[in-house]
Amino acid sequence: MEVNKQFSAKAKHDFKLIQSAVEGGDEKAYAELMQIYKKPVYHVVLKMVRNPDDAEDLTIEAFAKAFRNLHKFNPEYAFSTWLFRIATNNCIDFIRKNKIKTMSIDSAIKIDNGDEITIDFKDNNLTPQESAIKNQKIEIMQFIVGKLPEKYQRLVTLRYFDELSYEEIATELNAPLGTVKAQLHRARELLYDMVKNKKHLI
Repeated sequence: MEVNKQFSAKAKHDFKLIQSAVEGGDEKAYAELMQIYKKPVYHVVLKMVRNPDDAEDLTIEAFAKAFRNLHKFNPEYAFSTWLFRIATNNCIDFIRKNKIKTMSIDSAIKIDNGDEITIDFKDNNLTPQESAIKNQKIEIMQFIVGKLPEKYQRLVTLRYFDELSYEEIATELNAPLGTVKAQLHRARELLYDMVKNKKHLI
């Protein structure tokens, strides 16, 4: 891969990290990419879904998908643009599925390199390609969740796949709401760590 010569120094640094990650399997490179972009991606996602817990979940999914497909990254484009597009598409799928009230569909989100991403909501009928992408995302998350300690797997399954609220999970498990929130927070931290570790995505 050859980087676009017009890129900024920051974008070129990202490209070097991608090369180290893809060609050398450098786990520190994955970790640094996540460290650089975790907060910016989270804030973009939060603007779209307006719920901190959902934003955390969707941020994890975005990085999982990006890292799994990092070998497909086109160096003609900035990594940040590619990553934010994955994140926003993930949000669009979530918003459509949950029919939540969100930001104006005419809004454009400005990301850290100055580019703007236009939010384009399509109709609710998924195309075959969109269905395949959605299924791939589910498979990725199921695989990662399977690596969690058993005590967290049930919680994460109820939250991410059965899509229960915190209150519903507390009722289902007959556990205090505070305990459910604390354990899901810890599970989310573990998921972030796993996403940074490429071997969990292979």
